[in-house]
Amino acid sequence: MKELLRNIVANDYLHSKWLNTLSFMENCGARKISACEELSFTNIIQLKHAAEEHRHAYYLKKQLQKLNVPGFEYYTKSNLLAGYSSIQYLNRLDVAVCRYLKELINLEGSSLKYASYLFVTYAIELRADELYPIYQEVLTEHQSRVVVKSIILEEEGHLEEMIMQLQRFSKDWEFHANEILLLENELFHAWVIQLKNEVIEEKNNRNVLAQ
Repeated sequence: MKELLRNIVANDYLHSKWLNTLSFMENCGARKISACEELSFTNIIQLKHAAEEHRHAYYLKKQLQKLNVPGFEYYTKSNLLAGYSSIQYLNRLDVAVCRYLKELINLEGSSLKYASYLFVTYAIELRADELYPIYQEVLTEHQSRVVVKSIILEEEGHLEEMIMQLQRFSKDWEFHANEILLLENELFHAWVIQLKNEVIEEKNNRNVLAQ
């Protein structure tokens, strides 16, 4: 992953697409958290997570401006790295987790929505906990003006809060979480393949233009 990010950060156009993609995913996560809220029984942690994910989306958009590459005002598919896979990533994970929870724990309705929020958010926070520090290392290597240190600190806090909520939800949460992490891992690696393909395609295009 580090080598892939090095290739992305070295190219301002690809880097802009990457930042826009991360911003999209943070925004998508915030919207999914809000969609899982019960009107009368939303707790403070859910509100905090939704607010912070929205702030991350905004922060990454602001960081994108440091690269001074025009055309990234919106989250159109062409403005995202691995556009289709990036757009479908969280939706696919959400569907897979809901199916798992329905079949294995017999959940439905609001209970299913809340459990899906817990497990999907846990899987995504665990992934963010791995991805953002690597990205920051690469940014530091390149002496980039883009910085994501503040997001790293907040994502660490999110992960701790999700674990506490999952512990309250079920004594068997770790078993189910490990199964769900396998689902997320499969989606993640498919997404990374698409990212690599787009980076290679961009490099080839640049080489053709340079000839």
